[in-house]
Amino acid sequence: MLPTKNRRIVLKSRPLGIPEAEHFAIETADLPELRAGEFLVRNDFLSVDPAMRGWVNAAANYADPVGIGEVMRSFAAGEVIASRHPGYAEGDRVMGMLGWQEYAVTDGKPVRRKVLETDLPLSLSLGILGINGVTAYFALTEIGQPRPGDTVVVSTAAGAVGSAVGQIAKIAGCRTVGITGTPRKVRACIEDFGYDAAVDYKSPDFELALAEACPQGVDVYYDNTAGRITDAVVRHINKGARIVICGTASVANWEPWPEGPRIERHLLNKAARMQGFLIWDYEHRYEEAVRKLANWVRQGCLQHREEILNGLELAPGSISSLYRGENSGKRLIRVEYI
Repeated sequence: MLPTKNRRIVLKSRPLGIPEAEHFAIETADLPELRAGEFLVRNDFLSVDPAMRGWVNAAANYADPVGIGEVMRSFAAGEVIASRHPGYAEGDRVMGMLGWQEYAVTDGKPVRRKVLETDLPLSLSLGILGINGVTAYFALTEIGQPRPGDTVVVSTAAGAVGSAVGQIAKIAGCRTVGITGTPRKVRACIEDFGYDAAVDYKSPDFELALAEACPQGVDVYYDNTAGRITDAVVRHINKGARIVICGTASVANWEPWPEGPRIERHLLNKAARMQGFLIWDYEHRYEEAVRKLANWVRQGCLQHREEILNGLELAPGSISSLYRGENSGKRLIRVEYI
């Protein structure tokens, strides 16, 4: 028998900066009957990503903000359990923008792809074989353009994106330096993800340690943080360096406009390039990246970590604790059905 009720997380109030649990509510709603051209997905895993902060804030972003009372926007992966759509059959595994909810009725437009890697866990479609891995792959290879022998520096180096960036850079023949926030994550960078060196930005000796880790300067900087970490790295860029802007996690609020050191002179003197990355610009090449990433996972040269929280109830507070660095690997919510 098909379900008739759907538990979901909705946005209760609009945050200023990082969303907390209090900004969300759990509600139960009726599931509508399927119409022609629709299908029903049972979500098994829900994604928790730093970008969700931008999706709920009122400040201008690359996507319209989630409306008050709307289901929280998120990637999810699950199984089709009923279908009146010719392109989707019961048993198909799918991943897409299906929201923080147990079930999703959809016409297929929010679905990014059918998950065809049946030999690999479905959860990977939200991490190393999903938005995180694809972001790491295209942002590094297309904008960073690493060359053998380059020094590649990555901030949030132990995170879901950063850990993939470091490993892809190693596959490309580069020397890699990770920047992260705890001694435990420094060890993970080196022992689990193969970085040649890693430094703790919270250490009082951070800038000295960074300089020692980059004796030949920096050729590629993959920036997930902005702020003082980026200010420190930019001082070491080489001529022709490429800086990839993938995130601004260290800046809690962009209103009013934050002030700080200017980096234009460094870019000018080194003829360096800084460019932002949006995954949507590479949507038409998504499968290309997934194929490469999946093969690297199968070959054992692309490691990954997952942190799975059990139960929809843990979703509301999962974004803020992500920004506090409390996660260990790609953070997911496993939906547990009552």
